Amino acid sequence: MRILIAEDTEDLNRVVTAMLNHAGYDVDQVYDGMAALEAMDTSGYDAVILDIMMPKLDGISVLRNMRERNILTPVLLLTAKAEIDDRVEGLEAGADDYLPKPFAMKELLARIKAMTRRTSYNNKSSGFANYILNGDTLELIAENTVRLSLKEYEVLSVFTVNAGKELTTEYILERIWGNDTDKADVDTIYLYVNYLRRKLKGVAAGAYIDGERGGSYILKSKD
Repeated sequence: MRILIAEDTEDLNRVVTAMLNHAGYDVDQVYDGMAALEAMDTSGYDAVILDIMMPKLDGISVLRNMRERNILTPVLLLTAKAEIDDRVEGLEAGADDYLPKPFAMKELLARIKAMTRRTSYNNKSSGFANYILNGDTLELIAENTVRLSLKEYEVLSVFTVNAGKELTTEYILERIWGNDTDKADVDTIYLYVNYLRRKLKGVAAGAYIDGERGGSYILKSKD
């Protein structure tokens, strides 16, 4: 699974990244809030770790921006502040959990594991055109290979098993989010479609997703 960590203290960022890598996660590192938003504009993640006090844009502002754009990725806030009001502000902004500094690495890992439990997909592999979608590793494999976030995998799985068929935004929302569609909307699907378009292109897949925001989408072969 893929995790983004936004923490401006380089030593802590490095230690947390090493621990998560050792636990089997792919980790992208950034050191300020603006870089965190830029990373989320180009890729999906299974969890995001945000320090509250960061340069350029603080963690609460990043979190609010995410939720306003219906980026539903679970967020763990790191904070040196111990006041109840700061914790409440983070949770009200849409955080899934928080962890005051200093913290034990084992506790951080346990909280990340709790947020990223795989509960909504099977691990069968599938494919279309020249690519394989590996459900065990969440990898998209063609001429190159890239790891997907869980939601990226789920969305691409829906497209793959329905290759060549028009899928409405409502259909995709129902298949991925079920009865929880009040949290996801047209923009959520459009965001993930754009993530997948970049990744299909990045691995030189012989397929692409056609369609426009709010309408129907279809996975097509380039041949």
